[in-house]
Amino acid sequence: MRQETAAIHVGYDTNEGFGTMAVPIFQSTAYDFGSAETAAARFDLKDGGYIYTRLSNPTTDIFEKRVAALEGGAAAIATASGQSALFYSIINLAQAGDNIIIAKKIYGGTTVLFTHTLKRFGIEARVFDSDTADDLESLIDEKTRAIFFETLSNPQISIPNIEKIVEIANKYGIISITDNTVPTPIIFQPLRHGVDVCVHSASKYMSGQGLSLAGVVISANHLNEKLKGNKRYEHFNVPDASYHDIVYADMTDRFDIYTLRMRLAIVRDIGAVISPFNSWQLIQGLETLAVRVERHSQNALKVAKFLNSHKHIKSVAYPGLADNVDHAKAQKYFKDGMANGLFCFETDSFERAKKMLERVKLFKIVVNIGDTKSLITHPASTTHQQLSSEELIKAGITKELIRVSIGLENAEDLIADLAQALE
Repeated sequence: MRQETAAIHVGYDTNEGFGTMAVPIFQSTAYDFGSAETAAARFDLKDGGYIYTRLSNPTTDIFEKRVAALEGGAAAIATASGQSALFYSIINLAQAGDNIIIAKKIYGGTTVLFTHTLKRFGIEARVFDSDTADDLESLIDEKTRAIFFETLSNPQISIPNIEKIVEIANKYGIISITDNTVPTPIIFQPLRHGVDVCVHSASKYMSGQGLSLAGVVISANHLNEKLKGNKRYEHFNVPDASYHDIVYADMTDRFDIYTLRMRLAIVRDIGAVISPFNSWQLIQGLETLAVRVERHSQNALKVAKFLNSHKHIKSVAYPGLADNVDHAKAQKYFKDGMANGLFCFETDSFERAKKMLERVKLFKIVVNIGDTKSLITHPASTTHQQLSSEELIKAGITKELIRVSIGLENAEDLIADLAQALE
């Protein structure tokens, strides 16, 4: 089944929903077991029925199945936000005393989560250059539990050396995790390129209109094989005392064990789960994701070309441009060379950047991305404000840098708005 079809049909049978064409919202916290025997069987994982919405929900289940299908993955878990998806993806693998290796070019909030919050959990974050991955192997030791990068970095819009990262991760039996929020599975499916785990802030392009906070974690079909017997991930291979001593590695014939453990041992205890209503809204977003991404990409390329030739713009970082350093990678990895609607550019001065934000009319100064409406922000003073001066330099965030999320308006109107703002 092709993506456009999967986004509309996977996971829902109208015969199971009272004949309704629209997926129902099962807005419930709990479910009637019917008997003590059924209740016991569900908690013992012998019956796959629903227990409590903190663990699973029928509406959310449909959303998870559709995202897994779009990414070409084995299973998915929806969460309360993109940040909780990131947190779960790491905590499912690492504990105090372990380390993870993260790309230097990633979203500022992710950098803070990994370098400061996880540090308080005893997990060290080491930083590598994902553009080349030349320094990656030297950072690995016996305590390394994950390698993290973004498939299209926010806001630098650079494409990593995916093949090399995957090759090194596999060489050492380490789980590779990527944030695929910006390309979306419509443009790129990292799990089909050997990446082990994929995460999204579903609040962005999957939602499409900035309506719902959500995150999602997707595991690759090959991940069971990589986890089973892997000494780096002993907790998947020994009894889990928190769930009557089950051994996840012994259940690979029935479950995707990465998401199984996340659901039973992480989501159960921490509880940052998506609401059924948000899942329902995201299901609507998925149905139009493919057509929206195509329009976002078309508009962004037109706007990027305009800015690329403007006298007050020093540089434009958008892989769709023929002169972009990552253009060849975009043509190699991304569907039809599309790069979606997010990119950044540098003005010729900080004063110009500040003036531009004050003068735009159609563009709204908002830190979200992936909306139908066009958005603009100044990363150094907003999304990456928490970073130190040294961290900003490493991440390539300058005072002159502007990030735009190009929406679905007419591109000529967007160009006219930016033109008057740059006068």
